[in-house]
This record gives sequence, C-alpha cells and structure tokens, in this order.
Amino acid sequence: MVKSLEVSNLSRSFGGIKALYRIGFDLEEGQIMAMIGPNGAGKSTCFNLISGQLRPDEGSIKVYGQEVVGLKPRHIWALGVGRTFQVASTFASMTVLENIQVALASFHKKARSPFRKLKILFHQEALELLHLVGISVHSDLVCGLLSYGDLKRVELAMALSNQPRLLLMDEPTAGMEPAERQRLMALISHIVRNRNIGALFVEHDMDVVFTHADRIIVLDRGDKIAEGRPQQVRKNKKVQKVYLGTSKP
Repeated sequence: MVKSLEVSNLSRSFGGIKALYRIGFDLEEGQIMAMIGPNGAGKSTCFNLISGQLRPDEGSIKVYGQEVVGLKPRHIWALGVGRTFQVASTFASMTVLENIQVALASFHKKARSPFRKLKILFHQEALELLHLVGISVHSDLVCGLLSYGDLKRVELAMALSNQPRLLLMDEPTAGMEPAERQRLMALISHIVRNRNIGALFVEHDMDVVFTHADRIIVLDRGDKIAEGRPQQVRKNKKVQKVYLGTSKP
C-alpha cells in the first residue's frame, strides 16, 4: 500500500519538558487513524509538527515520500495536506459559499484578487464542495449564523479545497451532540475512503474512535504506548490503565 504519511523518530521539547520523544508511525492512503491519549500526551504537538506550525528537534515527516520538515505550513498545505482545528475556524462575517471560494482561491494562487472578483471565482467548485459535506442549503448564509455542527462542515469543506491526499483533523466532533458526531464522522469516513485520502484525527469521544478508526495510536507524556487495530488497543492493559480507565487490579 502507498504511504500517505511516514513519521519516524519525531521528538520535540519545550524547555525541559518533553512533548514528544522518538514517535514513529505510518498512515496508508484511504486509511483512518485516530490519535488518542490524556491531556498533555503530545497529540497537538504532533499535529503541529506534521502541518509545519512547529519544527521538530529531530525526526522525519514524509508526505507521499516527500520530506516536509522545514517547510512552511502554506507549502505543506500546497502539497495536499488539509487540516481542521479543534475550534472551527471560518470567516464569521462572510457567507458559507464565500468561505469556500476564498479557500479555493488560495489553493489556486488567486487569493490576491479583489474581493469582488473572488465572489465569482470558483463558484461551481465551491457549491460542489458544500454539497459534498451536506451544507449547500446554507450557502448564502453568513457563517456567524450557523450552528456549531454546521460550522464544522464548512471547515471540512475548506480543508478539502486543496484536494488533499492527507487530512489532519483536530477533534473534528468537539462541541457536537453524540448523534451529530457519528453523522459527521460517517460522512468523513465516506469521503476519505471514496477519495483515497489518508486521515489522521485526534478525538476524545471513544465511541467515535472505536467506530470509525481503522487503526489507533496512543500517546502518553510524549511517548507512544500502543498502536494497532481498535480491538487490539481496547484490550491493551497499559492503555486501559493510562487512558480508558478499565484496567482491573
């Protein structure tokens, strides 16, 4: 299988605090991997290293075989790495459609066009993305009027605007009701598998994780303590003790 992401010996410290220490894992295209662990485990640091917001102290990060350590976030994004954030990030005063058009314009290097021109650029492509994530009915609403669940769908459409081969999602269902979480993750799973995208997501809802992840990696205090298929991770005694809270004496 083709590797969409290869991480090896990845380390990062902040002062004397070890955030990550020699972490390694692979992600295949069309595969969904969840990254879990208690607060302070290093999950956000790992995401920020992969997307270029931080630079590792050591280690390698390859996207489809290309080393990306040292590249700026915009260059990594241009390679086809999409990302969503724990708190949905959209332009609240712009319409849903305009948010997607701006993202598409950025990918196609038209972002410096006057705004009046941006409003007609990539109109059909933006509508298609909104239809894909199930929110085209709200295309003319300003984002500030949307429910939080709908904002998450807008952000997903923006993350898909650069035709990603790798999708990073930081708590994609945070702030949503349980049923809504499952619907959104089912949609994401369908898109990822249909488009053969490698997807890595951080999530605290274990129902979402064990329902939708093909593989799970578990971090604790900067170390990888487990990796495998959901049932393997669920039965891992160390994971149960550190995170799942089901270990018996």
